[in-house]
Amino acid sequence: MKKSKLSGQKPLLQQAIFQHQSGNIIKAIELYRLLIKQYPKNPQLFHLLGTAEAERGNFLESLYLFGKSLKMYPNNPEAHYNRGFVFHELERFDEALQSYDRAIQLKPDYPEAHNNRGIVLRVLKRFDEALQSYDRAIQLKPDHPEAHCNRGVALQDLKRFEEALQSYERTIQLKPDYSEAHNNRGIVFHELKRFDEALQSYDRAIQLKPDYPKAHNSRGVALRDLYRFEEALQSYDRAIQLKPDHPEAYYNRGVALQELKRFDEALQSYDCAIQLKPDYPETHYNRGNVLKELKRFDEALQSYDRAIQLKPDNDFWLGDWFYVKRSCCDWDDYETRKYEIVEGLVKDKKLIEPLVTILMTDSLELQKQSAKIWVTDKFSSSNPASKTAKYTLHDKIHIGYFSADFRDHAVTHVIVEMLEKHDRSRFELYGFSFGPESNDPWKKRIQQCFDQFLDVRFQSDQDIAQLARNLEIDIAVDLMGFTSFSRSNIFAGRAAPVQVNYLGFPGTMGAGFIDYIVADKTIIPESDRHHYTEKVVYLPDSYLANCRNRDVSQEILTRVGLNLPQDGFVFCCFNNSSKITPTMFDSWMRILRQVDESVLWLSEGNRWAVDNLRMEAEKRGVNADRLVFAKKLPLIEDHLNRIRHADLFLDNLPYNAHSTASDALRMGVPLVTLTGNAFAGRVAASLLNTLDLGELITYSSEEYEKIAVDLASNRDRLQRIKDKLNVNVQTSPRFDSDTFTRHIEKAYELMYERCRNDLAPDHIVV
Repeated sequence: MKKSKLSGQKPLLQQAIFQHQSGNIIKAIELYRLLIKQYPKNPQLFHLLGTAEAERGNFLESLYLFGKSLKMYPNNPEAHYNRGFVFHELERFDEALQSYDRAIQLKPDYPEAHNNRGIVLRVLKRFDEALQSYDRAIQLKPDHPEAHCNRGVALQDLKRFEEALQSYERTIQLKPDYSEAHNNRGIVFHELKRFDEALQSYDRAIQLKPDYPKAHNSRGVALRDLYRFEEALQSYDRAIQLKPDHPEAYYNRGVALQELKRFDEALQSYDCAIQLKPDYPETHYNRGNVLKELKRFDEALQSYDRAIQLKPDNDFWLGDWFYVKRSCCDWDDYETRKYEIVEGLVKDKKLIEPLVTILMTDSLELQKQSAKIWVTDKFSSSNPASKTAKYTLHDKIHIGYFSADFRDHAVTHVIVEMLEKHDRSRFELYGFSFGPESNDPWKKRIQQCFDQFLDVRFQSDQDIAQLARNLEIDIAVDLMGFTSFSRSNIFAGRAAPVQVNYLGFPGTMGAGFIDYIVADKTIIPESDRHHYTEKVVYLPDSYLANCRNRDVSQEILTRVGLNLPQDGFVFCCFNNSSKITPTMFDSWMRILRQVDESVLWLSEGNRWAVDNLRMEAEKRGVNADRLVFAKKLPLIEDHLNRIRHADLFLDNLPYNAHSTASDALRMGVPLVTLTGNAFAGRVAASLLNTLDLGELITYSSEEYEKIAVDLASNRDRLQRIKDKLNVNVQTSPRFDSDTFTRHIEKAYELMYERCRNDLAPDHIVV
């Protein structure tokens, strides 16, 4: 924002005013002081000297001189105006406002005073009043480019972006070489998600003013949102070169490095930003995100704590803090924080991401509320295209699968065989991949499943949606939902006429741009449909895809080699530590206390979780040595091999084991589940129903614990269940990928048929 220049009056001495106007401030001040000695009661001399001192940066001295002038001549509007300017520079905004008000009272048709008054009101966050002041300045002086530019800034503050754009267009029309207006115009284009136009505006600002660090920084942000991260880094580096003490450029540089998964470098950039601006909450928060990725959870929590301390009401930060606490199994104040989050969700507060909500609560109402809050905040301004018109009838239905997980990942493990078995005479498959760089065997295998495999990592969401439309994708399948590396804006921009939430996100996305969610009758009973914004597609057996055949390591393993007791009963749960709740852990410890010499075999998520869980076990009267932690293995084949040494899998709630449960059942390990209300808490029950093992599905903690203890105490009963499981694994639909593929293809055909017939999405039963 540009302030109007200090106004001066006619000088008493031609030589003094000549020196002043020529920029020789020191000589002008010398002459003004000489004149004041001769004419000590002349208010104009004090005013002129005050103006010169202000231009020199001696603001306190200039205030004193303006005060002297006004004492002698209190009705001088220029002196009040200039005094307001100095108060503004000293950040004494209320006094600046009073001075501008007095100048306007004395001279109502004073456009510069109205303009600068608006600037102060904006600083005071009185945006509507600021706008009124700019409008008055423009009314008095229609060709006032600074007032038009400042008006645009106020409209930006009020989120009236289209009007702001008009103000900047008018500014540039009046003053084409106004670099600040081009930069601000770029910021508005950015807000409107018109990133290419934003980039053009920043480029023009830089062309006009090459040494403009703010424009270089803004240019980097636009490039980042266009997924041109390396170019973004160059812009940030240029901004920093021009202004080494530019914390925002260091912060944005860190964000770009974070996107490139260059986490150590990102951390260095954030540290530089914090060194320059210690009270920079966004930097502390993103620093926490990087530390979370680096599994340095204790430091991540410190960064989140600092961010929240600096900005307690920032959107969704509490959810990240809560997730890291959960990952560490740090349950201090767990119930208090959970209650705070639940209360906030009920009041529409932006506290927590949808996936963390699913980890926290089994309430369908709260999960839907959380998703809708997230979507409204993240995607309401993305101007999604109206529903894409259906394309000319294709010989084959074009299915686009979108994921960051086409690699050695649980999603690929369960879906790859289904993709391989798709009927290519009826379906044409497109894979849109935007995940981390990977060259593992799973990546190579899944690439071969598609007619076209498209690496779109470095394309913007809008460009990917447009690419999908150009390829005439009929059905876009989002395999991510709101999980790590997801890019839901692709779907907000309508990649296809039909858009489907499948596999990656176990719950409603709360988004009007997602038409269907794939489930089964166990996962989403008909009575619960109203909790989902999507229409439900019911598959006949389990909704979860899987492979008939999986490679399993043939290495001979022993219990002793796995740190397990040779003869004691081995309960297990290989879920991520973030899924473990205090309530669930209470049940597990009660089970261990009733089964002598039993152990609980868990995944070694991180050292803090290990230490905390051992401590929590001791608190509950269980020796910490009865918790055995399994290190993460690089190959899933090795993990499948070792699972066989467990006797019984104890499931979680509110977030069940999903692919982890499927792995255990495949390897002949029975699973006891406590069934919840929501999608994520009913997956294990769905798997067990498909395997005809409904006797392992429970509906209360008491029943859950009773069955677990009974099976551990009655080895014959457990063996009968294992025998039944091993037979059913071979014969049931659970691992029959051929049948599953035919079912989901039928679902796609029914979705496509409704769209072709101009029918709105509706529930579908295959």
